[in-house]
Amino acid sequence: MSVLYLSEADVDDLLTMSVAVDAMHQGFTQLAQQRAENVPRQRARAKGFVLHSMSATAEYLGLGGWKQYTTTSHGAKFLVGLYALASGELLALIEANRLGQMRTGAVTGLAIQQLARTDASVAGILGSGWQAESQLEAACAVRPIERALVFSPNPQHRRNFAEKMSERLAIEVTAVDTPRQAVDEMPIVITATTSADPVFEGSWIEPGALICAVGSNWLQKTEIDTTTVSRARLVVCDDVACCQHEAGDFREALDQGLFEWDQARALAEVVAAATPTRQDDSDIIVFKSVGMALEDVALGGQLLDRAQQEHKGIALPF
Repeated sequence: MSVLYLSEADVDDLLTMSVAVDAMHQGFTQLAQQRAENVPRQRARAKGFVLHSMSATAEYLGLGGWKQYTTTSHGAKFLVGLYALASGELLALIEANRLGQMRTGAVTGLAIQQLARTDASVAGILGSGWQAESQLEAACAVRPIERALVFSPNPQHRRNFAEKMSERLAIEVTAVDTPRQAVDEMPIVITATTSADPVFEGSWIEPGALICAVGSNWLQKTEIDTTTVSRARLVVCDDVACCQHEAGDFREALDQGLFEWDQARALAEVVAAATPTRQDDSDIIVFKSVGMALEDVALGGQLLDRAQQEHKGIALPF
């Protein structure tokens, strides 16, 4: 059997955000049932170069896989490989920049589906880059979002984001001049930035808000402050072990005794729970995502199925 090579264009053509959110729901459900395994990211460094490596198995799909990506001064380059568990054969190589953007958004979408107030119709976004786009798209896929407010430090970037996403999602997206405007009275607040320091004050958070912090997967970076962590009734991680390994957002709260890791719950546990995790509409909940290879394998499996059905991709000679 030849290996199928799938390009960024194939990913864009074959996947939707709704498909991606469903894939995340299935993946985390199966993780809770121990029919999937995730290995946290490792990094190998050289001067001006970082190789990031992560892997997972998904018994429920019959697949195992890895994501490898490099970061240099020229940007990041992503590749996902999928293997058949039964034979060990390599099945697909996937250009995975768009795949990663979609699965990162979809995991936030899953968290919003499980943890946000059911009547949430507005959202605040801090960050106006590429990842912020899929974050808002995912929020709209799982809640009836009618309006969003976006802040980022560059006025032109936030205006461009608002115009682009208003047209794409057919909702009102407004660029605002201060981070507080994107947090005040918001039932959903999403941070998708490259900031090393908190991007808003926890005292601004509305009771009942869900905070989704997705921008940092380095221990020396944080998008949320200790007030945010201490005000949260619950902290949910995409994976607690991965967050312990990479989430700088909790370091100061840990150092000050305001938070302990045994207080955190895994998203898989939340998805598998028989009763809703949110106990009251006034609960403040923090969702922290650092990214997991299982997410890439889960969505990559959906992509591979669709590519085979629609005869997409290039067959490689091995």
